[in-house]
Amino acid sequence: MEDDADIRNLLEAVLAQAGFETLATSDSLDGIAVVRAYDPIVTTLDVSMTGMDAFETAKRVRAFSPTYLVMLTARDDEIDTLQGLEASADDYLTRPFRARELRAPDARRCR
Repeated sequence: MEDDADIRNLLEAVLAQAGFETLATSDSLDGIAVVRAYDPIVTTLDVSMTGMDAFETAKRVRAFSPTYLVMLTARDDEIDTLQGLEASADDYLTRPFRARELRAPDARRCR
């Protein structure tokens, strides 16, 4: 879930290179629906999305899905990281991130 089209396209490319099939959404509500419908192994969330933020989105997704939640953001304050992890994110990466860093969680850790 990423509202910036350029970053969304970059994420799709990076994850596709790692062998993941991607389903991209630009807002939280669509993203939640995609997680519910497709049960993905990994879900990325932009912390500063328009509408519902990633913290609330993560809580809603976690209520029904074991997907590995990765929050991606330019917000690097400690409080933001703590909020993300408290909202049940499995990982919190700040931008700019390295492609290998994003691809690091393997299937054994994700399920």
